Order: sequence, then structure tokens, then C-alpha cells
Amino acid sequence: MIKAAKRLATVEEYYFSKKLREVRGLMAAGKPIINMGIGSPDLAPPAQVLTAIQGSLLDVGAHKYQSYQGLPALRNAISNFYKEKFQVVANPVNEVLPLMGSKEGIMHISMAFLNEGDQVLIPNPGYPTYTSVTKLVGAVPLFYNLSAEHNWLPNFEELEGQDLAAVKIMWVNYPNMPTGASGTLEMFEKLVAFGKKHQILIINDNPYSFVLNDNPISILQVAGAKDIALELNSLSKTFNMAGWRVGMVLGNEDYINEILKVKSNMDSGMFYGIQKGAIQALELSDDWFVAQNKIYQERRNLIWQLADKLGTTYDKRTTGLFVWAKIPEGKKSEEVTDAILYENDVFITPGTVFGSQGEGYVRFSLCVPVAVIKEAISRI
Repeated sequence: MIKAAKRLATVEEYYFSKKLREVRGLMAAGKPIINMGIGSPDLAPPAQVLTAIQGSLLDVGAHKYQSYQGLPALRNAISNFYKEKFQVVANPVNEVLPLMGSKEGIMHISMAFLNEGDQVLIPNPGYPTYTSVTKLVGAVPLFYNLSAEHNWLPNFEELEGQDLAAVKIMWVNYPNMPTGASGTLEMFEKLVAFGKKHQILIINDNPYSFVLNDNPISILQVAGAKDIALELNSLSKTFNMAGWRVGMVLGNEDYINEILKVKSNMDSGMFYGIQKGAIQALELSDDWFVAQNKIYQERRNLIWQLADKLGTTYDKRTTGLFVWAKIPEGKKSEEVTDAILYENDVFITPGTVFGSQGEGYVRFSLCVPVAVIKEAISRI
């Protein structure tokens, strides 16, 4: 047998890859599993988006390789979207780069800026991909704790107390996943100042801005942010286009050019029809968000009822596609979620998937129809 690369010894198979395989096995054995674990939107993309991709299939050149930088019309749509929704001005020629999903961007950014041994500040709890990609490129994760006591925002006093000399990148994610914390412009201002002081590239991963959130914000709204910050975004959650793999990164020309060096060696451009659909999505009126959030609000109200049945507590001010709930004292997250899976045929996510600070919490997804949530409540 040929041995795998040493870098693979630093990471494990993604939790949801393993656990969903187990869940599928239970379903194949006849178990009526309700999956409330993963944030994959079950609702359809906008009708205009589907019409756009269908109508594009006969366009001249539709099935050829596309530009690594995406269609100019797509970059313009992203730029206009950021100007309208966030009051952020980004030059579509050189400050916007479409991606095949923002998850791709995490790898591209890491490969563009990290050398072996560089340190990376990663939120705990946080998206597991930040850690796995950091390890895969030979860099070193340096976790910073988020807590309910600080509203799941960075504790700058603790951050300043660490040795930051080897830190090159800091990942932040607001609105936050898994906790649903909204973040504030004041926090982004502190992050930009922190990044400039220590010469750390700050990257805000921002795919949840429009889900149950009345105040979408971007780190790029802060004066001087482009000097030290990038922002990732995605159409997956906002427009129910998770499987389409459409994301973007915005920042100053120099940073974008470095990321493009990596990206252009790893793919051959996004399918033309998907880009045309993405343009339509980005040009929709706010009526789309209002309609989506009405659905998610109804679902969240029911998830809160389910969380009550399980004896958990939660913050009703949070945003996003999930409910982050604290389980009763003395219980372990994975023990609770496994018991619910095996005894009630309901799969929810243990908070420990997102780091040690997730112990004592569970996460419910809102990507489940009302009737199914009601069924889960009845089982509990």
C-alpha cells in the first residue's frame, strides 16, 4: 500500500461525513430518522434563478471553459449587491472574486497566505473547516475562546494576552455559526484595529447575514478595513443554492490577486449557467428575504418548543439558520444527541463538533419543514 501524505494525519474525516453515513445506515435499516443536524436549505431557489439557468443553456459559449474570475456581469452583480445591502464599495474589476462556494475560498486564502509553521487564530466554537484547512497547509491552529458571557464575541483582552508574533490569519464568522451571535460594527472596528496593530489578516466569513437578521453588516464597512481584511460570502444559505457552489471573496486588489494565483491552478472556471443564475439571485428585491424569513421564523418558533421539551435554554435574539441551545448542567453534548438519535430517531448536532467551547450545547437546524418539526416534538 502507498502511504498517504503526512498532512492527512493531522485531520480527520469531517464529522457530518461520518455521522450522516451512520444516519443513512439507520434509515436503510428502517429507522424513521428526522435529520435536524445539517444546515442544507430544503427550500427551492428563486424561480427567476431557475429560469435564468434554463434560458442560458443555449447561449453561445455556455458550455466552454469560463474565466477564472467569473463573468464580468457576475462581478458587477456582486459589487452592486454589496453596495446596496452593506454600503460597501468594491471595484468589480479587481476587488471581487467569485468562488465555487466559500468553503473553496477558505482553502485558497490559506494556501495564498500561510507558510508552514504560521499560526492561525480560529474561533472556539467555530466552523471545523478553519482548523482542518489550517492543518492541511502545514500551519498551526491557535484557538481563541468565545463564550456566552461575552455574547460569543472575541475577547480582545484575552487575545492581546497571547503571543501573536507568529499569527498570520484570524478567522471570524459573524453572524456566527454555530451560536447565532450577530456581531456589531464596533466589534469589526476593533478587529480591524487589532489586525493592523499585529499585522494579522482578518477574514470574516459572512454567509448568514440575511437569515432572520434585521441588520446585515460587513467588516468591509469599517474605514480602512480593506488594508487588513477580507470577506467571504455565499449564495448557499441566502438563496437556497447550496448545491450550486457559488461564493465570493472581496478585498483589496493585492489580496485578491494572490488568491487568484491559487484558484486559477485549482479549477477551470464556474459553469456559465450557474453564473447567470447567481446574477439573477443577487438582483432580487428584499421581498425575497422577507418571504424566506417568514418561513424560518415559523420553524424557529417550533424548534424553540422542541428545545423546551429537551430542557435546554437558548437566546431568542440570535440569527441564522440554527438554534444554539444549552443542555442541562452535568450532561455531555454527544451523550444527549446520541440518546435522542437512538431513542427518538431525531438527529441533532452536538456542540462539541465546533470545539471544546461547544461542550454543554446542541445545535438544531431550521432546514426542516414545519410538519417534520412537529413530528420531532411529538417523539420527544
